[in-house]
Amino acid sequence: MKKLLITLSALTAMVIAPLQASASPQDDLDSFRSYFNQHFPGVALQDYGNGIYAIDHVRRFEWQESEEFPPYEEALEIGKNLFEKYNIGSCFKKGGKGIKQNYPYFDQKSGKVRTLEQDLMACLKRNGVDTKAEKLGYKKGKLAAISAYMASTSNGKKQNVVVPEDDERAMAAYEDGKTFFYAKRGQLNFSCADCHIYNAGKMARGNLLSPALGQTSHFPVWRKKWAGNSSDPLKGLGTIQRRYGGCNKQVRAKSLKAQASSYNNLEYFHTYMSNGIELNGPAVRQ
Repeated sequence: MKKLLITLSALTAMVIAPLQASASPQDDLDSFRSYFNQHFPGVALQDYGNGIYAIDHVRRFEWQESEEFPPYEEALEIGKNLFEKYNIGSCFKKGGKGIKQNYPYFDQKSGKVRTLEQDLMACLKRNGVDTKAEKLGYKKGKLAAISAYMASTSNGKKQNVVVPEDDERAMAAYEDGKTFFYAKRGQLNFSCADCHIYNAGKMARGNLLSPALGQTSHFPVWRKKWAGNSSDPLKGLGTIQRRYGGCNKQVRAKSLKAQASSYNNLEYFHTYMSNGIELNGPAVRQ
């Protein structure tokens, strides 16, 4: 498997150019799309927002069936109630609705990338909510439910993450996220790109590896693996940084804390690569 990944990495080096420091974010995005257009001919750009269901027709049928009565429906209702209970709308433009497509963003004041979950946590504290007592964490549970509700109000809007190229700090954050995406790590020596670019569409044990293009479109997600046999409606729900942590563990690398700068920068780059693809979260995933 390792030899295969090395070979595939070499073969795609001339197709995927984001590691070139001289490439602009738009150049990276163009190369990213071009690779997947060639690798999965016939798959429309917007369909990549459906993850593996864009490339596997059997799984797509099963997924469409599950979306008739989505298992995350109760979690979404909980998220809406908490959004109103904690007066989340008071902290955001447009009352916190229809804004997910612009996250994450580079904050000029702090000089750092800000995610929706970060701004949500800051809002809760500003509104006097005892986040520890309420058991509000960044990766799952109540905060993920609020984030999922907010994401649902942006469904149909195209992701539009901005990287201000005239700001060296923003470009440094973007480049850091890009480096994280392509860097190998852990005992298995895998990168995000190994699974979701070079081996997208292939099987890893019982799972089909999804294309990186469009991956950020449907988060937070409700995963069957996370839900297990639990009756807790929030059990299966998680943010994208919960998934980052899980990926690191799978390659036997040390996971970072949610909202660590490296994860935030990764989310910044990762989401930018899906600019122009419509949001459709939350969604069911394997």
